Amino acid sequence: MFRYILRRLLQMILTFFGATFVVFALMFANQDDPIQALAGEKPVSASLREALTQRYHLDEGLLGQYWYYMSDLLTGDLGESISGRDISALLKDAWPVTVQLAVMALVIAAVLAVAAGVWSAIRRGGLFDNGVLAFTLLLLALPIVVLAPVAQWIFSLELGWFPATASRNASFYALLLPSIVLATTVVATQLRVTRTSVAENLRADYVRTARAKGLAPRRVIWVHVLRNSLIPLITLIGVDLGVLMSGALVTEWVFNIPGVGSKLAQGIRTEDGPMVVGFVSVLVIVFLVMNLVVDLLYAALDPRIRYE
Repeated sequence: MFRYILRRLLQMILTFFGATFVVFALMFANQDDPIQALAGEKPVSASLREALTQRYHLDEGLLGQYWYYMSDLLTGDLGESISGRDISALLKDAWPVTVQLAVMALVIAAVLAVAAGVWSAIRRGGLFDNGVLAFTLLLLALPIVVLAPVAQWIFSLELGWFPATASRNASFYALLLPSIVLATTVVATQLRVTRTSVAENLRADYVRTARAKGLAPRRVIWVHVLRNSLIPLITLIGVDLGVLMSGALVTEWVFNIPGVGSKLAQGIRTEDGPMVVGFVSVLVIVFLVMNLVVDLLYAALDPRIRYE
């Protein structure tokens, strides 16, 4: 186990440097004039431009800027945005909202995926199963950039069932519609994986043995079959964290939620490279740690798995 964790940590380090460099290079290539983008149409004096250029090393090349950034990041300093705001403070202010939104979306997606996936596998080929498959195809075909504003228009502006926007201290109800919209980005895949896994396990030998021993069908399905079927779903949930973070960018922007996604969208629009790379660096760390935790949970769910 120790050797496995050590190998994974080394892989995480390489992945972290690779991901941050790619994001940094993309922001560097996209930069036209970040100082003017921050000021808008207001004129920027030569002295202010020179001071900001020296402060953020904008006169350096790609590798030079990346070196300065990583030198500060490895000491725990995320630096300052082009506007002079502390990135750590911005992240601390925005992170709780995004975490709450992502957790709600994950719970909604997982509950729907398990409930509908198990029932669909049991009634495979029936009306419910065909309806679920058609519904998942619809969700996969609808991008969140379309689904989010449509859901806001129908359920918030037209029907008035949910608030159209959410503040930083939003209640559970105010975040319910955005979390449902965000859950649609992952629920279709989770449902299909659960359905396939449960259907395969229902044909396994241990299920026939359990039924032959006289165990109740409910216990066979919800205890024995479900436990073995959860392994691929948990793997997918770890990967889905990255999908939710990318979907949160659109969802938070549409519903005006002051979370990480909204700040990222603002940083991209204003060409604020330090803020974008700083936020993405933290998200990459979270994503890598979650994947490591998911891998370690395998052994708890399946005693046959041993890491060396």
